[in-house]
Amino acid sequence: MKTLTRELWMDIPQRRAIVSIHREIEKLVAESGVQDGLILVNAMHITASVFINDNESGLHADYERWLEDLVPFNPGTDPARGGYLHNRTGEDNADAHHKRQIMGREVVVAITDGKLHLGPWEHIFYYEFDGRRRKRILVKIIGE
Repeated sequence: MKTLTRELWMDIPQRRAIVSIHREIEKLVAESGVQDGLILVNAMHITASVFINDNESGLHADYERWLEDLVPFNPGTDPARGGYLHNRTGEDNADAHHKRQIMGREVVVAITDGKLHLGPWEHIFYYEFDGRRRKRILVKIIGE
């Protein structure tokens, strides 16, 4: 059994962004030498996600609009005014926690013949909901 564990560091200067990590993940699969196995790609912070979908800017803009409609940013603490109780801790990122819950924490992808086994339009992304500080992504590869 072969394994490879790496951490990718993300420095997103704005509050929210979708960033392709697909090429970096492909490079790590190649580096691992695994021909048949699994890869876990996990956002290690509770205000960020890793997800798979189409690499299309309109879809990404739709995600931004949809998530903001569902859980709008509001730095306040009064739910009667659209604020969040979580923000009473001194943070202003309650919406980011909810957005991460909706978009998910990680992806697991099969590796076949030394390559990511994905559909034709599938692409791996990191989604930051509360940027402006360094965050990590765990990549764990196991297989033969």
